[in-house]
Order: sequence, then structure tokens, then C-alpha cells
Amino acid sequence: MPHQVTTIIIGAGPIGLELAANLKQANVHYLHFDTGQVGQTISWYPKQAHFFSSPDRIAICGLPLQTQDQTKATREEYLTYLRTVVQQHRLKINTYEKITEIKTLGHHQFEVITDKDTYHAENVITCIGDMHLPRKINVPGEDLPHVSHYFDEAHKYFDQKLLIVGGKNSAVEAAIRCHRIGAKVSISYRQAMFNEKSIKYWLLPEIQWLIETKEIGFYPQSIVKRITPKTVEMESLNGEQQVDADFVLLLTGYEMDTTLLKQAGVTLQGPNRAPMFDDATMQTNVPGLYVAGTAAAGTQNKFKLFIENCHCHVVKIIRDLLDQEPQFVNPLAYVHLKETIPPTDRMPES
Repeated sequence: MPHQVTTIIIGAGPIGLELAANLKQANVHYLHFDTGQVGQTISWYPKQAHFFSSPDRIAICGLPLQTQDQTKATREEYLTYLRTVVQQHRLKINTYEKITEIKTLGHHQFEVITDKDTYHAENVITCIGDMHLPRKINVPGEDLPHVSHYFDEAHKYFDQKLLIVGGKNSAVEAAIRCHRIGAKVSISYRQAMFNEKSIKYWLLPEIQWLIETKEIGFYPQSIVKRITPKTVEMESLNGEQQVDADFVLLLTGYEMDTTLLKQAGVTLQGPNRAPMFDDATMQTNVPGLYVAGTAAAGTQNKFKLFIENCHCHVVKIIRDLLDQEPQFVNPLAYVHLKETIPPTDRMPES
């Protein structure tokens, strides 16, 4: 027989953990799943990458996030912090258990099937994020072994010819870091120049200077047509070009996997294929199925949802499910709700 619970949370990223802490505090019978480990998407970030947001904005569950040098948190610091949150709140998460199907059986009735078991729940909260699949450029050679859609660390590109395709923050940061360790870096970007709103403000002047001084090669308004084991063929305003490359990083963004939402009957809309939901409650058009975190935006081409402005999703969902305020939430949640923090959640006066 399927296991019966009140609520199922899918996704153990920051917002999923913040929801879990509040459901546990309220003694809700829930289960929490993730295909991988806690903070799985963040673990894909490049080693030692820094967050765009300050520590106070990505802290969760009322626990302060401290960094070693009082600057923006690194990937490693934030993963350590998330593990600490799990331990502090004694959260039980079924990690490495993949949800394969969500069936809507009726009003507030769901069957959730994993690769290990079957569960029934009255409510399902999807905190699945929006960066599941790399955005392919669909050219010959994209699957060659020296081509990757993920930047892990700079060391492997030391003294190698590296072409980076893309022009947003991930591409610029990878270019600067690889240049610093001695890689011979070039960038191919389909636009004429970088959009300053898409790049960390402390990186933009450096990449502009490196391009201006020709420390980093730059191919604006260029489109990759073919990748071979040693070259990349492009078309640009200057016509066809061929660039030597020992390695190629295709940092062209990521797409959201909406399979589970579609299975459950959630309506997807707009160019981002974002789930339809009630902004006051985060409940989708399927009664009992909620969406939280960046998954609410679908595939983001222009990023509007980040960790820091998704804390309010926790407030909305807890209010709708339990008719009470969450006890563990980042105070920014109420800023984005444009509300005064409830008196019970204020810090006591010293």
C-alpha cells in the first residue's frame, strides 16, 4: 500500500528546506524528497564561486549565515550552511530518491511515485528550481568530449586554448577565472556587448578591460556553427571565422524540466513556460499543488526570481496550508510582501 502523508515537498534547496523547517515545527506529517543531495543545484556551481546576493539575503530559517571574510558567500560556504540548517532543525530528507511521476487523483489527492516507492498526499509543494537541463545550441560537435555545458574549476584549462560561448554572468566569471590561472581565453557572444544587469558589478569592469587590452579574445555578434576536436567555426559580422580551441565551454544558460508539473495537470504559460499559480497562496491551478522558489518563474531568460526574493513564498504557503505565520523565515520575506514583520517574529529587545 502507498505511504500516506499530509504533505510532500519536492526539492531540498534553500526554499524547500525553509518550508520543511516550518512544517516540522507545526507538526505536519510530511515527507521531503530530492533527486540528489541537499542543495543539489548549488553543488553544480563552479568551485569557489561567489553568490551575487549578500549573506543576509540568502540566509534561511532564521539562522545567520557567516562567511570567513565577511564578503559574499562561496559555493562551499553555502553548502556547509545548508547542511547546518538540516542538522540544526533535524530535518529528514529522502535524498537520492527521484520523483518519477505525480498523479492527481482528485481534489487534494495525489499519488507521488519515486524510483523506490509510492506515496499518497493531500498536498504537494514543488521546489524544484529552474536549472535542470543545459540549453543546447544544437550544432555538430556539441557532444564532443572536450565540450561542456558546465564550468567546474579553472585548473583544467591551464595553458590551454579555451573558447567560452555565452555573455552573461556565468560566462564572464568563467572567462576571468580561467584567464587568471593561465588559460588562453576567448569569448563568443551573439550580442554586440554585455548587458551590465546580467553580470556581477565587480566583474564587468575587469572583463571590459581584459577585452580592451586583448588579454581575452572577443567575438561579438557571433554564432557557433560547428565544433571540431581542435577548432570552432563561427559566423559573425566579419563573415565566417575559425577559432582554435582545445576546450569549449557552452555557458548558454539552462532550462527548467516541467515534466512533473505537466503530469500533475499544471497549466504552463508564457514564453518561460511558467506554472500558473495564485500569487497570494502559490497554489497552482491544481488544488493542493503548490510551487515555490525559482520554479515559479519557469525557464528564466531574464532572471527575476532568486533565493532572496523567494522567502515570501514560504509565508504564503504556510499561511494557506496552516492558517498561521511561519516561525522560521528570512525577514526579507515580509519586505517582499510589503508587510510589517509580525510581532511574534521580531527579535527581542536587549
